Parts: sequence; C-alpha cells; structure tokens
Amino acid sequence: MQNTRLSTLVEGSLQRFVRWLQNPWRRFSVIVISILFGNFLASAISTIAGQLAELDVLAAALVVGLTEVISWVAYRGDRTRRLERPRALFLEILNGLKIGGLYGLFLEAFKLGS
Repeated sequence: MQNTRLSTLVEGSLQRFVRWLQNPWRRFSVIVISILFGNFLASAISTIAGQLAELDVLAAALVVGLTEVISWVAYRGDRTRRLERPRALFLEILNGLKIGGLYGLFLEAFKLGS
C-alpha cells in the first residue's frame, strides 16, 4: 500500500486509539458500555419480536446461535495459553455484548412472567 497522507492519518489515528485503550480504566469503561448496549439490544430484540408475533422462533434461534458462536470464539483455545496473555479487547467487547444481552432477555422474561 502506498504511504499517502490519508493512510498515514488513518494509521496514526488507530495507533493513538489503541494506546488510549491500553489504560485499564478506559478498557473497563468500554467493556461496561458494551454490557449496557447488549442490555439495550436485548430489550429492542424482544420488543420487535413480540410486536410482530411471527418471528418469535426465528429471533430465539438467532439469539441462541449468536450466543453460542460468541462463547465459542471467546473461550476457545488452550487454557494455559489463555492464562499467560490477556484477551483481545474485541473479544471482551463481544463477550460483554453477549452477557448484557442475556441479562436483558432474562429481565424481559421476568417482566412478562409477573
């Protein structure tokens, strides 16, 4: 790839953003935001699926499939290798979305049950 002004600007911005996320508190805040966004997505998915009343089975299958795929990606690999190095931020954000989504679906189920 050619070294243009645009590519230099994009690479510099990405490197600056990665350095910004290396701070543990900022990393933690991004993960908490992903959990809260997962909770919001779960509420939106259950509301849309409940309103249409035709896509309940499809939405449930999609949520279960996505949850299993995210769990497989986040927790695969050798256990000793996982303990030596920290997980990538993208995997932690995906896992946070999954946890927030499942929590939101449980809350919606409790609201409907009462």
